[in-house]
Amino acid sequence: MDIKSLSAFILDMDGVLYRGGERLDGAREFLTFLRDRQYKFILLTNNATRTPEQVAERLQQLGMPVPSERILTSSVATAQYLQKANPSGARLFVIGEEGLRRPLADLGFTLSDDGPADYVVLGMDRMVTYDKLKRATLLIRAGAKFVATNPDLTFPTREGLVPGAGALAAALTAATGVTPVVIGKPEPAALQMALERMDADPHTTAALGDRLDTDIEGGYRAGLPTILVLTGVATRQDMANYHVQPTWVFTNLRALIDALSRGH
Repeated sequence: MDIKSLSAFILDMDGVLYRGGERLDGAREFLTFLRDRQYKFILLTNNATRTPEQVAERLQQLGMPVPSERILTSSVATAQYLQKANPSGARLFVIGEEGLRRPLADLGFTLSDDGPADYVVLGMDRMVTYDKLKRATLLIRAGAKFVATNPDLTFPTREGLVPGAGALAAALTAATGVTPVVIGKPEPAALQMALERMDADPHTTAALGDRLDTDIEGGYRAGLPTILVLTGVATRQDMANYHVQPTWVFTNLRALIDALSRGH
């Protein structure tokens, strides 16, 4: 496949556009390039703690303005997944922060902290308690369906890697024997929602990211060509030992801009 045939991108953010609190070299220029060349694009993140509006505010602070309509979080994707499955609504017990609770409430779901529930919905929750895990366990054992925003066992902080939503989900799976339906990368559901939002052709839409286990594998599972940038987690050595290989690899976004420019 020739890179010049691409017409749309599904971009990861952390490790692609920024790392920690710093904008990565070429990130602002890449977003400008996409707009100027009229590529379709969506920013897709597994982070379930922020709303699209909060993500947009952070990007604005980093000098990369992107409207919230172009931002899809695993929480919003989870809310949309549940809406399709339950058009008349449902009762949910939620383990998660505002970034998850708000999209669910906005779509009319009843967020219940007591009583029965149709679903246990889990995202990253930095205020999780034993009582929350206990209640979720009892509900799942009583027949509630189990849905998780994303499978990330850890996420990076300035202190190092700390437990992520996947670690909390693993605790509930251990207690119930039930594996959740996962919406975020590498599962294809969120990527397919991004395609639908853009009305994009999967054959000419690239999944772009810095991680092999979420971005590249997710794109592969969704049937998309994939682009790995070496500005975040994955290294060339990691690629040699991984079962899914990206379609293209670039040192950074400036190198990708050069390749796309030559294609046009």
